[in-house]
Amino acid sequence: MADVLTTTHLEAIGGHETTLGPDLLVRLHDVMVRARCLEERLIRMNKQGDGFFWIGGPGEEALNGSIGLLVNKGEGPEYDYLHFHYRSSATLLAMGVDPIGTLRQQKNTATDPYSAGRNFCNHYAIRKWNVVPVSSPIEVQFAMAPGTALANKRAGGRGITIVQGGDAGTAEGDFATCLIWCSRPNAELPCLMVIANNGWGISTPAREQHGERHIADRATAFGIKSAVIDGNDAEATYREVKKAMDYVRSERKPFVLEAMVSRLYGHSSGTGANFVPGEPDCIVLFEQKLEARKILTRAAMDELRAKYTQELLEMSKRVRDEPQPHGEDIWQHIFSERAWPRARGLAGDDAAKGSAGSKKKNGV
Repeated sequence: MADVLTTTHLEAIGGHETTLGPDLLVRLHDVMVRARCLEERLIRMNKQGDGFFWIGGPGEEALNGSIGLLVNKGEGPEYDYLHFHYRSSATLLAMGVDPIGTLRQQKNTATDPYSAGRNFCNHYAIRKWNVVPVSSPIEVQFAMAPGTALANKRAGGRGITIVQGGDAGTAEGDFATCLIWCSRPNAELPCLMVIANNGWGISTPAREQHGERHIADRATAFGIKSAVIDGNDAEATYREVKKAMDYVRSERKPFVLEAMVSRLYGHSSGTGANFVPGEPDCIVLFEQKLEARKILTRAAMDELRAKYTQELLEMSKRVRDEPQPHGEDIWQHIFSERAWPRARGLAGDDAAKGSAGSKKKNGV
Protein backbone atom coordinates (compact mmCIF):
# COMPACT_ATOMS: atom_id res chain seq x y z
CA MET A 1 0.00 0.00 0.00
CA ALA A 2 1.12 3.56 -0.62
CA ASP A 3 2.28 5.64 2.33
CA VAL A 4 -0.61 6.46 4.64
CA LEU A 5 -0.68 10.07 5.71
CA THR A 6 -2.78 11.98 8.14
CA THR A 7 -5.30 14.30 6.57
CA THR A 8 -3.81 17.14 4.57
CA HIS A 9 -5.36 20.25 3.04
CA LEU A 10 -8.00 20.16 5.79
CA GLU A 11 -7.97 23.93 5.93
CA ALA A 12 -10.06 23.56 2.79
CA ILE A 13 -13.07 22.32 4.72
CA GLY A 14 -12.26 23.40 8.26
CA GLY A 15 -13.51 21.87 11.46
CA HIS A 16 -11.83 20.00 14.30
CA GLU A 17 -11.41 16.33 15.00
CA THR A 18 -14.17 14.93 17.16
CA THR A 19 -14.96 11.49 18.56
CA LEU A 20 -17.99 9.86 17.03
CA GLY A 21 -20.78 8.64 19.29
CA PRO A 22 -20.86 4.99 20.37
CA ASP A 23 -24.10 4.21 18.50
CA LEU A 24 -22.70 5.53 15.24
CA LEU A 25 -19.44 3.62 15.72
CA VAL A 26 -21.36 0.39 16.33
CA ARG A 27 -23.47 0.99 13.22
CA LEU A 28 -20.41 1.68 11.09
CA HIS A 29 -18.70 -1.45 12.43
CA ASP A 30 -21.78 -3.53 11.62
CA VAL A 31 -21.77 -2.31 8.02
CA MET A 32 -18.04 -2.94 7.63
CA VAL A 33 -18.19 -6.49 8.99
CA ARG A 34 -21.22 -7.39 6.91
CA ALA A 35 -19.53 -6.03 3.79
CA ARG A 36 -16.36 -8.04 4.46
CA CYS A 37 -18.38 -11.21 4.99
CA LEU A 38 -20.22 -10.53 1.73
CA GLU A 39 -16.98 -10.15 -0.23
CA GLU A 40 -15.52 -13.28 1.34
CA ARG A 41 -18.65 -15.22 0.38
CA LEU A 42 -18.41 -13.90 -3.20
CA ILE A 43 -14.78 -15.07 -3.36
CA ARG A 44 -15.77 -18.53 -2.11
CA MET A 45 -18.60 -18.73 -4.63
CA ASN A 46 -16.21 -17.87 -7.45
CA LYS A 47 -13.69 -20.50 -6.36
CA GLN A 48 -16.47 -23.08 -6.12
CA GLY A 49 -17.62 -22.39 -9.66
CA ASP A 50 -20.67 -20.32 -8.68
CA GLY A 51 -19.62 -17.27 -10.66
CA PHE A 52 -17.25 -16.50 -13.51
CA PHE A 53 -15.35 -13.57 -12.02
CA TRP A 54 -14.96 -11.65 -8.77
CA ILE A 55 -13.71 -8.16 -8.11
CA GLY A 56 -14.53 -6.24 -4.94
CA GLY A 57 -13.44 -4.00 -2.11
CA PRO A 58 -12.06 -5.90 0.91
CA GLY A 59 -9.94 -3.29 2.67
CA GLU A 60 -12.11 -0.34 1.65
CA GLU A 61 -14.98 -0.92 4.06
CA ALA A 62 -14.24 2.11 6.26
CA LEU A 63 -14.37 4.47 3.27
CA ASN A 64 -17.27 2.85 1.43
CA GLY A 65 -19.35 2.21 4.52
CA SER A 66 -18.99 5.84 5.58
CA ILE A 67 -20.13 7.08 2.18
CA GLY A 68 -23.18 4.84 2.28
CA LEU A 69 -24.23 6.02 5.74
CA LEU A 70 -23.95 9.67 4.70
CA VAL A 71 -25.62 9.58 1.28
CA ASN A 72 -28.89 11.46 0.80
CA LYS A 73 -30.65 8.73 -1.13
CA GLY A 74 -33.66 9.17 -3.33
CA GLU A 75 -34.66 9.55 -6.98
CA GLY A 76 -34.16 12.72 -8.95
CA PRO A 77 -31.78 15.70 -8.91
CA GLU A 78 -32.84 16.87 -5.44
CA TYR A 79 -31.04 13.79 -4.08
CA ASP A 80 -27.46 12.54 -4.46
CA TYR A 81 -26.41 10.94 -7.74
CA LEU A 82 -23.99 8.06 -7.21
CA HIS A 83 -21.38 6.93 -9.74
CA PHE A 84 -19.61 3.98 -8.13
CA HIS A 85 -17.26 1.25 -9.24
CA TYR A 86 -17.16 -2.46 -8.53
CA ARG A 87 -15.43 -2.03 -5.15
CA SER A 88 -18.39 -0.18 -3.61
CA SER A 89 -20.40 -3.05 -2.10
CA ALA A 90 -20.06 -1.66 1.45
CA THR A 91 -21.62 1.62 0.28
CA LEU A 92 -24.70 -0.12 -1.08
CA LEU A 93 -25.04 -2.32 2.01
CA ALA A 94 -24.92 0.80 4.18
CA MET A 95 -27.64 2.30 2.02
CA GLY A 96 -29.84 -0.72 2.63
CA VAL A 97 -29.51 -3.17 -0.26
CA ASP A 98 -30.24 -6.84 0.37
CA PRO A 99 -26.93 -8.72 -0.05
CA ILE A 100 -28.66 -11.66 -1.71
CA GLY A 101 -28.96 -9.52 -4.84
CA THR A 102 -25.17 -9.32 -5.01
CA LEU A 103 -24.91 -13.10 -4.64
CA ARG A 104 -27.42 -13.51 -7.45
CA GLN A 105 -25.37 -11.30 -9.71
CA GLN A 106 -22.25 -13.30 -8.86
CA LYS A 107 -24.10 -16.49 -9.82
CA ASN A 108 -25.58 -14.78 -12.93
CA THR A 109 -29.10 -15.92 -12.07
CA ALA A 110 -32.22 -14.66 -13.80
CA THR A 111 -33.24 -13.23 -10.41
CA ASP A 112 -30.27 -10.83 -10.34
CA PRO A 113 -32.00 -7.48 -9.58
CA TYR A 114 -29.30 -5.34 -11.17
CA SER A 115 -28.62 -6.92 -14.56
CA ALA A 116 -30.80 -10.07 -14.79
CA GLY A 117 -27.71 -12.28 -14.91
CA ARG A 118 -25.86 -10.26 -17.56
CA ASN A 119 -23.03 -8.83 -15.48
CA PHE A 120 -20.62 -9.92 -12.77
CA CYS A 121 -20.69 -9.04 -9.09
CA ASN A 122 -20.94 -5.55 -7.60
CA HIS A 123 -22.28 -3.97 -10.79
CA TYR A 124 -25.14 -2.15 -9.11
CA ALA A 125 -27.86 -0.07 -10.76
CA ILE A 126 -30.70 1.32 -8.63
CA ARG A 127 -32.93 3.95 -10.18
CA LYS A 128 -34.87 4.73 -6.99
CA TRP A 129 -31.61 5.74 -5.27
CA ASN A 130 -29.92 7.50 -8.22
CA VAL A 131 -27.28 4.76 -8.42
CA VAL A 132 -26.02 5.07 -11.98
CA PRO A 133 -25.18 1.64 -13.48
CA VAL A 134 -21.66 0.56 -12.56
CA SER A 135 -19.58 0.06 -15.69
CA SER A 136 -16.70 -2.37 -16.19
CA PRO A 137 -14.52 -0.01 -18.29
CA ILE A 138 -12.15 1.82 -15.99
CA GLU A 139 -13.04 5.32 -14.78
CA VAL A 140 -15.74 6.20 -17.33
CA GLN A 141 -17.92 7.21 -14.40
CA PHE A 142 -15.81 10.35 -14.00
CA ALA A 143 -16.85 11.54 -17.45
CA MET A 144 -20.52 10.99 -16.59
CA ALA A 145 -20.48 12.71 -13.20
CA PRO A 146 -20.46 16.34 -14.43
CA GLY A 147 -23.79 15.69 -16.17
CA THR A 148 -25.63 14.65 -13.03
CA ALA A 149 -23.83 17.34 -11.01
CA LEU A 150 -25.21 19.90 -13.46
CA ALA A 151 -28.68 18.45 -12.87
CA ASN A 152 -28.11 18.79 -9.11
CA LYS A 153 -27.08 22.42 -9.55
CA ARG A 154 -30.06 23.33 -11.69
CA ALA A 155 -32.47 21.64 -9.29
CA GLY A 156 -31.19 23.61 -6.32
CA GLY A 157 -31.33 22.17 -2.82
CA ARG A 158 -28.54 20.06 -1.33
CA GLY A 159 -28.32 17.13 -3.73
CA ILE A 160 -24.78 16.41 -4.92
CA THR A 161 -23.01 13.99 -7.24
CA ILE A 162 -20.58 11.50 -5.72
CA VAL A 163 -18.21 9.69 -8.06
CA GLN A 164 -15.64 7.13 -6.98
CA GLY A 165 -12.79 5.26 -8.62
CA GLY A 166 -9.34 3.86 -7.95
CA ASP A 167 -5.91 5.43 -8.12
CA ALA A 168 -4.87 3.62 -11.31
CA GLY A 169 -7.96 4.79 -13.15
CA THR A 170 -7.06 8.44 -12.60
CA ALA A 171 -4.52 7.99 -15.41
CA GLU A 172 -7.51 7.88 -17.75
CA GLY A 173 -8.70 11.06 -19.45
CA ASP A 174 -12.14 10.71 -17.85
CA PHE A 175 -10.71 11.87 -14.53
CA ALA A 176 -9.26 15.00 -16.11
CA THR A 177 -12.60 15.61 -17.83
CA CYS A 178 -14.32 15.61 -14.44
CA LEU A 179 -11.80 18.06 -12.98
CA ILE A 180 -12.21 20.43 -15.91
CA TRP A 181 -15.99 20.43 -16.24
CA CYS A 182 -16.65 20.66 -12.50
CA SER A 183 -14.32 23.62 -11.95
CA ARG A 184 -15.18 26.13 -14.68
CA PRO A 185 -15.12 29.65 -13.20
CA ASN A 186 -18.57 30.79 -12.10
CA ALA A 187 -19.98 27.46 -13.28
CA GLU A 188 -18.63 25.10 -10.59
CA LEU A 189 -20.56 21.89 -10.00
CA PRO A 190 -21.45 20.15 -6.71
CA CYS A 191 -19.39 17.01 -7.28
CA LEU A 192 -17.44 14.99 -4.71
CA MET A 193 -14.67 13.01 -6.42
CA VAL A 194 -13.47 10.11 -4.25
CA ILE A 195 -10.27 8.23 -5.05
CA ALA A 196 -9.67 4.94 -3.24
CA ASN A 197 -5.89 4.69 -3.45
CA ASN A 198 -4.67 1.19 -2.64
CA GLY A 199 -1.30 1.80 -4.26
CA TRP A 200 -1.83 -0.52 -7.22
CA GLY A 201 -3.30 -0.89 -10.66
CA ILE A 202 -3.86 -4.54 -11.55
CA SER A 203 -0.18 -5.31 -11.05
CA THR A 204 1.47 -1.91 -11.49
CA PRO A 205 2.58 -0.15 -8.30
CA ALA A 206 1.54 3.49 -8.03
CA ARG A 207 5.13 4.60 -7.52
CA GLU A 208 5.87 3.57 -11.11
CA GLN A 209 2.80 5.29 -12.53
CA HIS A 210 2.27 8.57 -10.69
CA GLY A 211 4.75 11.43 -10.73
CA GLU A 212 2.67 13.59 -8.40
CA ARG A 213 3.02 13.17 -4.63
CA HIS A 214 -0.72 12.72 -4.16
CA ILE A 215 -3.44 12.32 -6.76
CA ALA A 216 -5.49 14.89 -4.84
CA ASP A 217 -2.76 17.45 -5.57
CA ARG A 218 -4.03 17.61 -9.16
CA ALA A 219 -7.10 19.41 -7.86
CA THR A 220 -5.01 22.45 -6.96
CA ALA A 221 -4.38 23.36 -10.60
CA PHE A 222 -8.13 23.58 -11.13
CA GLY A 223 -8.85 25.59 -7.99
CA ILE A 224 -10.58 22.60 -6.41
CA LYS A 225 -10.16 22.01 -2.70
CA SER A 226 -8.95 18.56 -1.63
CA ALA A 227 -7.90 16.28 1.20
CA VAL A 228 -5.88 13.09 1.64
CA ILE A 229 -7.06 10.82 4.45
CA ASP A 230 -6.15 7.54 6.12
CA GLY A 231 -8.87 5.27 4.78
CA ASN A 232 -7.88 2.52 7.22
CA ASP A 233 -8.96 4.67 10.19
CA ALA A 234 -12.73 4.16 10.22
CA GLU A 235 -13.56 6.94 12.66
CA ALA A 236 -11.38 9.52 10.93
CA THR A 237 -12.66 8.43 7.53
CA TYR A 238 -16.31 8.90 8.47
CA ARG A 239 -15.54 12.31 9.92
CA GLU A 240 -13.65 13.53 6.85
CA VAL A 241 -16.12 12.10 4.35
CA LYS A 242 -18.85 14.01 6.17
CA LYS A 243 -16.81 17.22 6.08
CA ALA A 244 -16.21 16.85 2.36
CA MET A 245 -19.88 16.12 1.66
CA ASP A 246 -20.99 19.07 3.79
CA TYR A 247 -18.63 21.36 1.88
CA VAL A 248 -19.97 20.27 -1.51
CA ARG A 249 -23.58 20.51 -0.32
CA SER A 250 -23.25 24.00 1.13
CA GLU A 251 -20.76 25.62 -1.28
CA ARG A 252 -22.10 23.88 -4.43
CA LYS A 253 -18.51 23.39 -5.56
CA PRO A 254 -16.37 20.29 -6.29
CA PHE A 255 -14.06 18.57 -3.85
CA VAL A 256 -11.44 15.82 -4.32
CA LEU A 257 -11.03 13.30 -1.50
CA GLU A 258 -8.21 10.76 -1.71
CA ALA A 259 -8.35 7.89 0.77
CA MET A 260 -5.31 5.69 1.31
CA VAL A 261 -6.67 2.15 1.65
CA SER A 262 -5.55 -1.48 1.49
CA ARG A 263 -6.20 -4.19 -1.09
CA LEU A 264 -6.57 -7.31 1.03
CA TYR A 265 -7.44 -9.94 -1.60
CA GLY A 266 -5.51 -8.77 -4.59
CA HIS A 267 -7.00 -7.13 -7.65
CA SER A 268 -9.62 -9.76 -8.52
CA SER A 269 -10.14 -13.45 -9.12
CA GLY A 270 -7.92 -12.93 -12.16
CA THR A 271 -4.97 -12.62 -9.77
CA GLY A 272 -6.14 -15.37 -7.44
CA ALA A 273 -8.23 -13.44 -4.89
CA ASN A 274 -6.03 -14.76 -2.08
CA PHE A 275 -5.53 -12.90 1.18
CA VAL A 276 -2.54 -10.56 1.13
CA PRO A 277 -0.71 -10.56 4.48
CA GLY A 278 1.00 -7.51 5.89
CA GLU A 279 -1.59 -4.95 4.72
CA PRO A 280 -3.34 -2.77 7.31
CA ASP A 281 -6.90 -4.02 7.82
CA CYS A 282 -9.43 -1.26 8.57
CA ILE A 283 -11.72 -3.68 10.43
CA VAL A 284 -8.96 -5.08 12.65
CA LEU A 285 -7.78 -1.57 13.50
CA PHE A 286 -11.32 -0.39 14.17
CA GLU A 287 -12.11 -3.34 16.40
CA GLN A 288 -9.00 -2.68 18.46
CA LYS A 289 -10.25 0.86 19.05
CA LEU A 290 -13.79 -0.26 19.89
CA GLU A 291 -12.53 -2.85 22.35
CA ALA A 292 -10.12 -0.42 24.00
CA ARG A 293 -12.96 2.09 24.50
CA LYS A 294 -15.21 -0.70 25.86
CA ILE A 295 -17.80 0.02 23.17
CA LEU A 296 -17.83 -3.61 21.95
CA THR A 297 -16.34 -6.76 23.43
CA ARG A 298 -14.23 -9.20 21.47
CA ALA A 299 -16.89 -11.85 21.97
CA ALA A 300 -19.63 -9.58 20.57
CA MET A 301 -17.56 -8.75 17.50
CA ASP A 302 -16.75 -12.41 16.86
CA GLU A 303 -20.43 -13.27 17.25
CA LEU A 304 -21.39 -10.60 14.71
CA ARG A 305 -18.94 -11.93 12.12
CA ALA A 306 -20.14 -15.50 12.67
CA LYS A 307 -23.76 -14.35 12.29
CA TYR A 308 -23.17 -12.64 8.94
CA THR A 309 -20.96 -15.46 7.68
CA GLN A 310 -23.74 -17.97 8.35
CA GLU A 311 -26.47 -15.74 6.89
CA LEU A 312 -24.55 -15.28 3.66
CA LEU A 313 -23.79 -19.00 3.46
CA GLU A 314 -27.51 -19.74 3.69
CA MET A 315 -28.25 -17.11 1.04
CA SER A 316 -25.67 -18.61 -1.31
CA LYS A 317 -27.34 -22.03 -0.95
CA ARG A 318 -30.66 -20.49 -2.00
CA VAL A 319 -29.08 -18.72 -4.95
CA ARG A 320 -27.38 -21.92 -6.14
CA ASP A 321 -30.77 -23.42 -6.96
CA GLU A 322 -32.23 -20.37 -8.68
CA PRO A 323 -32.70 -20.40 -12.49
CA GLN A 324 -30.23 -19.09 -15.02
CA PRO A 325 -31.43 -16.73 -17.77
CA HIS A 326 -32.97 -18.33 -20.88
CA GLY A 327 -31.46 -17.72 -24.28
CA GLU A 328 -34.65 -16.16 -25.58
CA ASP A 329 -34.35 -13.47 -22.88
CA ILE A 330 -31.29 -11.97 -24.55
CA TRP A 331 -33.36 -9.16 -26.08
CA GLN A 332 -34.90 -8.11 -22.79
CA HIS A 333 -33.70 -4.89 -21.11
CA ILE A 334 -31.96 -3.73 -24.30
CA PHE A 335 -34.48 -1.19 -25.58
CA SER A 336 -36.98 0.83 -23.59
CA GLU A 337 -40.46 -0.63 -23.48
CA ARG A 338 -41.94 2.88 -23.40
CA ALA A 339 -43.06 4.84 -26.46
CA TRP A 340 -40.75 7.74 -25.78
CA PRO A 341 -42.08 10.11 -28.49
CA ARG A 342 -45.56 9.87 -26.95
CA ALA A 343 -44.12 10.17 -23.45
CA ARG A 344 -42.58 13.48 -24.48
CA GLY A 345 -45.95 14.77 -25.64
CA LEU A 346 -45.54 14.00 -29.36
CA ALA A 347 -48.47 12.38 -31.09
CA GLY A 348 -49.95 11.76 -34.51
CA ASP A 349 -47.89 13.23 -37.34
CA ASP A 350 -45.10 14.37 -35.01
CA ALA A 351 -44.66 10.86 -33.63
CA ALA A 352 -44.78 9.38 -37.13
CA LYS A 353 -42.19 11.85 -38.37
CA GLY A 354 -39.98 11.02 -35.40
CA SER A 355 -40.33 7.30 -36.10
CA ALA A 356 -39.67 7.74 -39.82
CA GLY A 357 -36.67 9.95 -39.15
CA SER A 358 -35.28 7.37 -36.74
CA LYS A 359 -35.70 4.58 -39.30
CA LYS A 360 -34.06 6.63 -42.03
CA LYS A 361 -31.15 7.50 -39.76
CA ASN A 362 -30.63 3.83 -38.96
CA GLY A 363 -30.88 2.72 -42.58
CA VAL A 364 -34.26 1.02 -42.25
